[in-house]
Amino acid sequence: MGDADSQDAMRRRPVRIAMWSGPRNISTAMMRSFGNRGDTAVCDEPFYGHYLKATGLDHPGADEVIAHHETDWENVVAFLIGPVPDGKRVFYQKHMTHHLLSKIDRAWMQNEEFVHVFLIRDPAEMMTSLDKVLPRVRLEDTGLPQQVEIFELVRGWAGDLPIVIDSRDVLNDARGMLEALCGRIGIEFDEAMLRWPPGARETDGVWGKWWYANVNRSKGFSPYKPKDEAVPGELVWDCERCSELYEGLHEVRLRI
Repeated sequence: MGDADSQDAMRRRPVRIAMWSGPRNISTAMMRSFGNRGDTAVCDEPFYGHYLKATGLDHPGADEVIAHHETDWENVVAFLIGPVPDGKRVFYQKHMTHHLLSKIDRAWMQNEEFVHVFLIRDPAEMMTSLDKVLPRVRLEDTGLPQQVEIFELVRGWAGDLPIVIDSRDVLNDARGMLEALCGRIGIEFDEAMLRWPPGARETDGVWGKWWYANVNRSKGFSPYKPKDEAVPGELVWDCERCSELYEGLHEVRLRI
C-alpha cells in the first residue's frame, strides 16, 4: 500500500473518544457539543446499568435504568469497540469513571482507535452539587480516585500524558479549548460544537429526567460562574482528599 493509500485508510479509521469524567461536571454539555457534529455518534454512560445492578446503590431511577439499559459489561464493551453507530467516523463515549468497576476488564481500552480524555472539575463545586442528588455522598461517588487510577493506567500504556481538560477552562473559552482538544485528538474542530438545540436526545440515558434539567435548557456552554456554597461538614474530609487528587490532574491539564 502506498503512502497516499495509507493516509486515506487512516482518515477512514474510526476515532473513538473515551471521555472520563466524574459526576456533576459539564460531561453532558460536552456530549451535546460533540453530538452536534455531523461526523460524530455519541453514547451516554454505557456502564451505568451494570454499575447500578452490581452495586445495588440507591440512585434516582435506579430500577428504570437497570430495566432499560445494558447490564452486562461484556456486551457494553462489545458495543464500544464495535461498528460506530450510524456509520459515523467519530464515536464519542461519555463515561463516568466510577462506573468502571474493578471487575471490568480494561484490555479493550488499549484499542489503538481510542483516545482517552479526562474531564475534571473543582471538587468543592462538584461535591456541593452532588450532595443535592445523592442521599449520601461517599469518596468513591465523586469518581476522582477512579479517574486517577484510569489516568495512570492509560499513561502506562501510552508512555505519555493523556489529555486532561478542566471544565472551568472550557466554560471560560469554549472555542479555544475545543479547538485545542480537537487538535490533540486528531480531528478537525467544527463550529457546530459551540451551539446546539435545547431539549433531550434519543441518545440520552433514561436517567436524564433526574440529572439533565439544566443541560436540556441549554443552547451552548454557559460562562463559568464560581459557586459560593460551603462544602457540608460531613464531606469536608472527602473534599480535601479529592482536592489532592484533582490538583495532580489539574497540573497537567491542556492549556492554550
